[in-house]
Amino acid sequence: MRAILLPDPQATEAFGAMIATRVRPGDVVTLEGTLGAGKTSVARGLLAALGLAGEAPSPSFAIVQPYEPPEVRFPVVHVDLYRIDDPAEIEELALDDARYDSLLLVEWPERAGPDYWPDALRLSLTIEPDGTRGLTIGVPEAWRSRWPT
Repeated sequence: MRAILLPDPQATEAFGAMIATRVRPGDVVTLEGTLGAGKTSVARGLLAALGLAGEAPSPSFAIVQPYEPPEVRFPVVHVDLYRIDDPAEIEELALDDARYDSLLLVEWPERAGPDYWPDALRLSLTIEPDGTRGLTIGVPEAWRSRWPT
């Protein structure tokens, strides 16, 4: 696990943009953290770097927000599991099917259970006492060749 500090929202979005240089269809990136920690900001930075014009909405209400070319370089499914109460509900979202040709960005992955996406790049955001964001990065074996050491 690596930890870094993100001093402001622009740095949080810039981190998301950096991730965009390393993702590909079939990947899962999970975003954990309390409300307001910056999960959606990371996702917005990533989506903008993949070509999305304008601001990406938070998928909190819709739960699943898909993006398709030409608005992004390749298909992306942005998911917010905050309103999911039972992990069994996740099966109904057909997220495993989406992984075949899409990048899966998952906010609140803990609602699915700890081992639901074992090969995901795990990003955990915290709000530090000074207002900066702490980011802990869990890099699984499947990502090691693409992730800087």
